[in-house]
Parts: sequence; C-alpha cells; structure tokens
Amino acid sequence: MPIHLKVLFAIANGEHARFVRPAEEDNTLHSSSRVIPEEGHVGSADHTHAQDKDKFAVWVAEQLSQNTASYDELVLVAPAHTLNIIRERLNKQAAAKVVGTVEKDLAKIADHDLWPHVREWVRPVHRQKVL
Repeated sequence: MPIHLKVLFAIANGEHARFVRPAEEDNTLHSSSRVIPEEGHVGSADHTHAQDKDKFAVWVAEQLSQNTASYDELVLVAPAHTLNIIRERLNKQAAAKVVGTVEKDLAKIADHDLWPHVREWVRPVHRQKVL
C-alpha cells in the first residue's frame, strides 16, 4: 500500500496567510485555514507597516514550527522578503520538512487557481484497482 505523504502549502504575503492541502482522494487543493490580521492590528504608533508585515511573517513561521506533526512536507509560498523571514524563523524540525519554495504573492489566489504554481509537489493519487 502506498504511503501518503502529507504536504502543506503555507501561502503568505505579510498581511494574509493560508494553509492549503491537496485532498487525498483527488488532489484538489483546499485551504485548511486562513489568517487575516484584525482591523487596526498595527502595533504601537512607532511601528511601521513594514515592521508589522515582518511580525506577521514571524508569526506564520511560529505556527508552522509548532504544528510540524500535521505535515510531512512543507512548501512555502510568499514574496521574497516574507519568504526569507519565514525560512529564517522556522525551527529545525520544520525547516527540515521544506521541500520547495515559490517566490510569489499568491495569498489572494483562489485554491483552484494555485495548481499551476504548486503541482510539482503534489504526488499522483493512488487508486486501488477494481477487479
């Protein structure tokens, strides 16, 4: 029986993040959760918008590091700056599971439109033969 590796796509842009998984039965992509900071979440008055984006990227890395048991492989999708922060802040266990990166802002792209960007990391579905 083939082993099904659980791949997780962490898609972020500094302001939004979502975690997408392919369905075991047909590989359609489904967001398992979305994160959008609350309105007015800008920190204290001396923080710039860029610092808030950096804090959000750190938070995404922390979530991925705390939940490594939920995935076998990790693909990070984010603009270059956000991607670098996430990679730098992953713990060793999460970093070891990174199998690829996509340096693009796809945070607002619908699940069904992600396929061309992530298909290389999604394995074929193994179906049992019907006799």
